[in-house]
Amino acid sequence: MKKSAKVLAAAAAGTLALTAGATAAANAGAGPAATAVPAADIQPVPDNVVQQNRISVGASAKAVQAALARCQADRLPFVTVALVDRFGTVQALLRGDNAAEHTIEAAKQKAYTAAAFGAPTSELAKRVNGTGPSIADLPGTLFLAGGVPLKVNGVSVAGIGVGGAPDGALDEACATAGAEAIAAAGTAQ
Repeated sequence: MKKSAKVLAAAAAGTLALTAGATAAANAGAGPAATAVPAADIQPVPDNVVQQNRISVGASAKAVQAALARCQADRLPFVTVALVDRFGTVQALLRGDNAAEHTIEAAKQKAYTAAAFGAPTSELAKRVNGTGPSIADLPGTLFLAGGVPLKVNGVSVAGIGVGGAPDGALDEACATAGAEAIAAAGTAQ
């Protein structure tokens, strides 16, 4: 039994080495995979490429730190703050002391909702009404107070969200403090 296990392990290692070697050769440009699909060099002209503004890593860190500091000053150490780009990709996340797991997703979803719709989530929550399908059914969104958009020249480029306070208005006050921290410094470019 032990001998067959060793043989199987050796065979698996050999297959893995063969697969890794083929992948390395294909990525290096050797072999048939390299000639199958040529790369296209796209010219950066307005018809082909769009420019986009992003919040820098330094400004993102400053914003989440300012938001968490506001929450801590308000005796809300159990929140999470997230800053995401307009596509929902996390740029910065800071989890406060004793913040529960669900606060991470809530903060990210509030931030994304604010960024995607370009409005505070407290305002967006007022637009959700009725019993049928609504914008609140969109995946990855959360229409509860606590998300604030970050705009450059009037265009939403990111969002900051806070989750975990006992009231959404408290979450939103912290998110607003984070947004103001970089807006005042003029670093949201």
